[in-house]
Amino acid sequence: MKVLFSAIISGFLFGLGLAVSGMTDTSNVIAFLNISPEWQINLAVVMGTALLVTIPGFAILKRQQKPAFTEQFDAPTNNNIDSKLLLGSALFGIGWGMVGYCPGPAVGSLYYGHESSMIFVTVMVVSGLLTKMVLSYSKPSSAKLTTSFPPITK
Repeated sequence: MKVLFSAIISGFLFGLGLAVSGMTDTSNVIAFLNISPEWQINLAVVMGTALLVTIPGFAILKRQQKPAFTEQFDAPTNNNIDSKLLLGSALFGIGWGMVGYCPGPAVGSLYYGHESSMIFVTVMVVSGLLTKMVLSYSKPSSAKLTTSFPPITK
């Protein structure tokens, strides 16, 4: 129950932050990504503010033996940069630049009932399920870059 409650509170705070900062409005995102005389710095300020909270938060977390509401930390174990990561990153960036949505703000913007966010989230979910299905049938790629990052440690 504590895990569910903490997830709901975290999601609410995240969504509230996106709404208050205007990041659920795609025109704000596109105005940031479009380097022109009408360029807006809003998104950079939001990102910088997020870092001011995240960096000390991770420093505190690294000193903890275990999370507050579950038995262990759930950190990624794959540190390799492979073709799937590069392709996914490129598709994410292209999609973000084209329509101004990324997953968090898109889900948050469903509250406003905009048709564009409903279409985006539907396509995002369907494409995620299709990707999972396709990857479960394909063989693991043997062509991987050798770059890796050190694991997250306490």
